Amino acid sequence: MAHMDRTDSNHTTTTTTTNAGGGAGMGIIVGALVVVVAILAYFVFVGEQGVSDDFTISVEGAGAAIENAADAVSGEGN
Repeated sequence: MAHMDRTDSNHTTTTTTTNAGGGAGMGIIVGALVVVVAILAYFVFVGEQGVSDDFTISVEGAGAAIENAADAVSGEGN
Protein backbone atom coordinates (compact mmCIF):
# COMPACT_ATOMS: atom_id res chain seq x y z
CA MET A 1 0.00 0.00 0.00
CA ALA A 2 1.20 3.39 -0.84
CA HIS A 3 1.56 5.94 1.87
CA MET A 4 -0.19 9.25 1.23
CA ASP A 5 1.03 12.37 2.96
CA ARG A 6 -1.61 14.78 4.01
CA THR A 7 -0.21 18.27 4.34
CA ASP A 8 -2.85 20.31 6.05
CA SER A 9 -1.69 23.67 7.43
CA ASN A 10 -3.30 25.46 10.31
CA HIS A 11 -1.79 28.86 11.18
CA THR A 12 -3.12 31.16 13.85
CA THR A 13 -1.72 34.67 14.26
CA THR A 14 -2.56 36.70 17.35
CA THR A 15 -1.56 40.36 17.57
CA THR A 16 -1.93 42.20 20.86
CA THR A 17 -1.54 45.97 20.97
CA THR A 18 -1.38 47.86 24.25
CA ASN A 19 -1.14 51.59 24.76
CA ALA A 20 1.15 52.45 27.64
CA GLY A 21 0.26 56.16 27.56
CA GLY A 22 2.58 57.00 30.47
CA GLY A 23 5.61 58.06 28.42
CA ALA A 24 4.74 61.74 28.15
CA GLY A 25 3.88 62.11 31.83
CA MET A 26 7.05 60.33 32.89
CA GLY A 27 9.12 62.57 30.60
CA ILE A 28 7.67 65.70 32.20
CA ILE A 29 8.39 64.40 35.70
CA VAL A 30 11.98 63.46 34.84
CA GLY A 31 12.53 66.82 33.11
CA ALA A 32 11.22 68.73 36.13
CA LEU A 33 13.50 66.75 38.44
CA VAL A 34 16.52 67.52 36.24
CA VAL A 35 15.72 71.25 36.38
CA VAL A 36 15.32 71.19 40.17
CA VAL A 37 18.62 69.35 40.64
CA ALA A 38 20.41 71.79 38.30
CA ILE A 39 19.09 74.81 40.23
CA LEU A 40 20.07 73.28 43.57
CA ALA A 41 23.54 72.44 42.26
CA TYR A 42 23.98 76.02 41.03
CA PHE A 43 23.16 77.48 44.44
CA VAL A 44 25.37 74.94 46.22
CA PHE A 45 28.39 75.77 44.05
CA VAL A 46 27.83 79.54 44.17
CA GLY A 47 27.48 79.36 47.96
CA GLU A 48 30.86 77.63 48.23
CA GLN A 49 32.64 80.34 46.23
CA GLY A 50 31.33 83.14 48.43
CA VAL A 51 29.47 85.88 46.62
CA SER A 52 30.53 89.42 47.46
CA ASP A 53 28.24 92.45 47.09
CA ASP A 54 31.21 94.83 46.87
CA PHE A 55 32.43 95.69 43.40
CA THR A 56 34.05 98.67 41.74
CA ILE A 57 33.70 99.88 38.19
CA SER A 58 36.26 102.32 36.85
CA VAL A 59 36.31 103.90 33.43
CA GLU A 60 39.67 105.24 32.33
CA GLY A 61 40.54 107.33 29.31
CA ALA A 62 37.12 108.91 28.88
CA GLY A 63 38.08 112.39 30.16
CA ALA A 64 37.40 114.35 26.98
CA ALA A 65 34.17 112.52 26.22
CA ILE A 66 32.74 112.95 29.71
CA GLU A 67 33.22 116.73 29.78
CA ASN A 68 30.28 117.39 27.44
CA ALA A 69 28.18 114.37 28.40
CA ALA A 70 25.60 116.34 30.43
CA ASP A 71 24.99 118.73 27.54
CA ALA A 72 24.68 115.86 25.07
CA VAL A 73 22.13 114.06 27.25
CA SER A 74 19.96 117.14 27.75
CA GLY A 75 20.15 118.08 24.07
CA GLU A 76 21.96 121.39 24.59
CA GLY A 77 25.07 120.30 22.73
CA ASN A 78 23.40 120.54 19.30
